[in-house]
Amino acid sequence: MADIPHPRDTLDLQGHAHAERDFLDAWTSGRLAHAWLITGPKGIGKATLAYRIARFVLSGGGDGGGLFGGPPESLALDASHPVVHQVSSQGHRDLKVVERGFSDDKKAKLRSEIVIDDVRKVGELFHQTADAGWRVVLIDAADEMNRNAANAVLKILEEPPTKALILMVSHSPGRLLPTIRSRCRRLALNPLPVETICQLMETHRPDLTGTEIQSLANLGEGSLGKALNLAEEGGLDLYRDLIGLLSALPKLDVPALHGFAERVTRADADAAWRTVTELTVWWLARLIRAGGRQGRGMVEVVPGEAALMGRLLTAASLDRWLDLWEKTGSLFARTDAVNLDRKQALLTAFLALERLSRA
Repeated sequence: MADIPHPRDTLDLQGHAHAERDFLDAWTSGRLAHAWLITGPKGIGKATLAYRIARFVLSGGGDGGGLFGGPPESLALDASHPVVHQVSSQGHRDLKVVERGFSDDKKAKLRSEIVIDDVRKVGELFHQTADAGWRVVLIDAADEMNRNAANAVLKILEEPPTKALILMVSHSPGRLLPTIRSRCRRLALNPLPVETICQLMETHRPDLTGTEIQSLANLGEGSLGKALNLAEEGGLDLYRDLIGLLSALPKLDVPALHGFAERVTRADADAAWRTVTELTVWWLARLIRAGGRQGRGMVEVVPGEAALMGRLLTAASLDRWLDLWEKTGSLFARTDAVNLDRKQALLTAFLALERLSRA
């Protein structure tokens, strides 16, 4: 989103003081791991932390020590620091960022994965003399590496150069090679508190009402990125429509369902389709979690959700809802993978919900 700064340009980091302290402790102890795996859900600040660490290391340890010349108390650099400008302009010689490259010379479309050509720049960095003493590689996101790229990174991890730091952002560390995970120190970031999401949303989306921000923060489940994406794509209105349709269960309003499906599966509605399918799968998972906790701790995004969930959970067992959740996710993924009829896929998913709610 154009109005949201890229992580390399973001100097503020909220909600992850424990992770920052863990890195600072390792730095000041003189026993800094050469590779760090920064994990957690999408959109919670992992890449922002990685760039924050990179700037700190490339500056040689920040703008100086803490109070009375002690160790640094923060990874933050002043906005006027030359390293900040060099990283922001993607011009720092000792920093290489590995991410998905473009699939064509026109740079119109990103590849679906990080390939070995994207990783070769790491070898180039480690064969040159560092300007600032440290060389830093930032991989965002490591989960997107294909097998060849992952094996190339593994070779570097097995024999790391001196004064080299590798930072890997990972949304799903289970997808990485075990041998990569075992050679990294992990920094696990937790979802942001709803209060923090609300504060940040007020800054980035001052056009939204307090009620809208609260609802989006609840939908985001600790991810500022998810909340902002939902706001950008009309996700809150789509979620309200989704719950409105589900509230008619065990008997769907078929004309309303067809109208909804027509609206979100048009040729020009890719964002709406993606948002609705993700929200549908997410809501089913939320239903299952609510059943497991017997409704304890559930926060309604839309009024009436708790009653709807209670009604559905009495209609069928958790095992059957879990099976439906898996089948629905697979249906939507298959629809995108092989270009099936989107409207038919959505109708199939909702009619399966209706059948189970009558069980």
